[in-house]
Amino acid sequence: MATLKDLKMRINSVKSTQKITAAMKMVAAAKLRRAQEAAVSGRPYADRMRSVTASLASKANVNSAPEMLVGNGKSAIHLLVVVSADRGLCGGFNGSITRQTRSEVARLQGDGKTVKLLMVGRKCSDALRREFGKHFIDSLEGVQGTSVAFSDAVEISETIRNGFANGDFDVCTMIFNKFVNAITQEITLTQLIPAEISSVNDSDAGVNYDYEPEEDELLESLLPRILSTQLYSALLESSAAELAARMTAMDNATRNAGELIDRLTLVYNRSRQAAITNELIEIISGAEAV
Repeated sequence: MATLKDLKMRINSVKSTQKITAAMKMVAAAKLRRAQEAAVSGRPYADRMRSVTASLASKANVNSAPEMLVGNGKSAIHLLVVVSADRGLCGGFNGSITRQTRSEVARLQGDGKTVKLLMVGRKCSDALRREFGKHFIDSLEGVQGTSVAFSDAVEISETIRNGFANGDFDVCTMIFNKFVNAITQEITLTQLIPAEISSVNDSDAGVNYDYEPEEDELLESLLPRILSTQLYSALLESSAAELAARMTAMDNATRNAGELIDRLTLVYNRSRQAAITNELIEIISGAEAV
């Protein structure tokens, strides 16, 4: 059985941990509002860009349209862009992405496809390196955080576009956590190359557009920007989801620490009272013996 000194040291240790988790919760909560506003405000633009892309893909001539829009006609090699966090202590945020990636890799390999991974964020990269390290084409850190820069999305976009142009893969899909609310994050799979034609907005159906300059020339300029916008939107969503998950996890940790402190304090008081009672018994017994 633990001594009074051991119990006291453990209570102090848990109190110190509780202060840390409470501080981390407050920091995450303070940063969450700005990240949430950035993610939510970017959704309409990103959704409209996806809708325009899908509409163009559904009407484009396969023989003349850019391959980024309609694909290269093959689907043998798949690139998965996995977006996770650089830091832990955010509940199941990174674990859910890791499990989804494993599931998606197993599904594609079961269909006879070759899989490559572009890891954005350290935690999932570390978790999957031993199992799928040979499939990594790159592992990026420092992209996620409280202030996501559009330039980071542009760099990732260039890596994807160069790889597709060189024939390194045929299909590109992104896996990330979408922010829903402070306690809910939704794992989302978005196909970047070729465009997801199934997501065409009904309001665009049957609408014919005249393009100036020519459609193919316009698409060549527009598609890289659309890809960067989709990546930037996903990074914003993932950043907000990470902060929300961390705030929730630290709140639970703080409350659990409080409950543990209460239990340890009760044990400490009982042990202390038992020690005092034993000392009184010994004193009384000694006095009677005299």
